[in-house]
Amino acid sequence: MRINPRQIQSLSMSLLTGSPQKRLYAGLTLLLILLFAGWQQYAPPATGKVSGRISGTVVGVADGDTITVLDATQRQHKIRFAFVDAPEKAQPYGQAAKQALAAKVFRQQVSVDVIEQDKYGRNVGRVWLNGEDINYSQLAEGLAWHYQFFARKNQSQDEFARYDAAQQQAQQQRLGLWQGARPVPPWDFRRARKQAADSE
Repeated sequence: MRINPRQIQSLSMSLLTGSPQKRLYAGLTLLLILLFAGWQQYAPPATGKVSGRISGTVVGVADGDTITVLDATQRQHKIRFAFVDAPEKAQPYGQAAKQALAAKVFRQQVSVDVIEQDKYGRNVGRVWLNGEDINYSQLAEGLAWHYQFFARKNQSQDEFARYDAAQQQAQQQRLGLWQGARPVPPWDFRRARKQAADSE
């Protein structure tokens, strides 16, 4: 909505010199115009979250399953990969998972199919780069675990089986984190670290 300065001036004059009825009308109209103008100025910009898709350039890689995407409106979106869980940075292969992900996607144009927002306000979704499912590729290269607890609620049966098979194959080929003797799932690592912190 464009605000016409002449219309504002006319309403202001009515507010000052008009009959009581005209003054009431002018006052209410001005109030509505100002409220709408304020809402337009301070309303959050529309994001891909509304349509379920975010597109933009990867400007940050936090770890092996979390990136930051800058969209066309210069808004940043924190993206947590759906269906997979990469080792924490303090775990074996945590840094390797982050570096491998950065080598693939940093400064690249990606699309994200958003599934939900997590409790930290991050968009959880599947990341695509030139038609490649990056969540799946992290898993297939032994740089993440299939996050089955989450995936069971959000993946189709066929897709769940495809991701599960990719993890099993990476495990059999001893890729990435599967080179370790007894790799600890990141959710167990986080739980143990939280318990240790709580007991201090």
